[in-house]
Amino acid sequence: MNRSGNSFFSIMPPVTKHLIIINVLIWLAMMFVGKIDNMMIKYGALHYVGATDFNVLQLFTYMFMHSTQSIAHLFFNMFTLFMFGITLERVLGGERFLFYYVSCGIGAALIQEATWAFTINKFVSDNLEMTIAHWAYDNHLSMAQANDLVSSAQIASLRDQIENALITVGASGAIYGVLLAFGMLFPNRPLYLMFIPVPIKAKWMVIGYGVIEIALGLSSASDGIAHFAHLGGMIFGFLIILYWKRKGIIGGNGYY
Repeated sequence: MNRSGNSFFSIMPPVTKHLIIINVLIWLAMMFVGKIDNMMIKYGALHYVGATDFNVLQLFTYMFMHSTQSIAHLFFNMFTLFMFGITLERVLGGERFLFYYVSCGIGAALIQEATWAFTINKFVSDNLEMTIAHWAYDNHLSMAQANDLVSSAQIASLRDQIENALITVGASGAIYGVLLAFGMLFPNRPLYLMFIPVPIKAKWMVIGYGVIEIALGLSSASDGIAHFAHLGGMIFGFLIILYWKRKGIIGGNGYY
């Protein structure tokens, strides 16, 4: 508590504060209540658009969910939102900041859907082959014999299971949009990163993050991270900030 009796949370801008609270509460519910976790993953996580479990609301709901395997996913997203969201909300205003945040999250989801669409056939084919190979091994059959015994209905069912296994959760797309906005509005603001003892200008940090995400996305690294979704948040954020600047809604230095 400070001298005026205000708590730390009370001095945070309302949108940033409530975004953090909502994300933390949802993570806690998913972490400690198994039925809620399963329900949220099935109905709220972002699924491939061609999967039977997909619904359009997932383009919005997925960004409020985080992996429950560890707290790291949630912590780093919310810490970044805290560090940069406070300044952006004060500059943009609460309503505009919320619009920007959600738009970047939805944009990230759309880019992730496009990425899945380009890779779905190979992904399904590889997983079908792997599944049939395991079945053949368990039943002491050759791959040719196993393929002959698997019916078209079974293949369709397996394909459906594989497509529904493609899911993404997390606020990272929106958070990368927040980073992009900070870099565009405060390009020369010095920032310190862990393990780097010298300050880095915000614009170079944002460019560096973008380059890393492109490299990791193109490398097809199976790290379970939606790198192209991160880029999607940055792309949509760039377009929104550019539009607002050209319309004179925000100034070149980030101020009205």
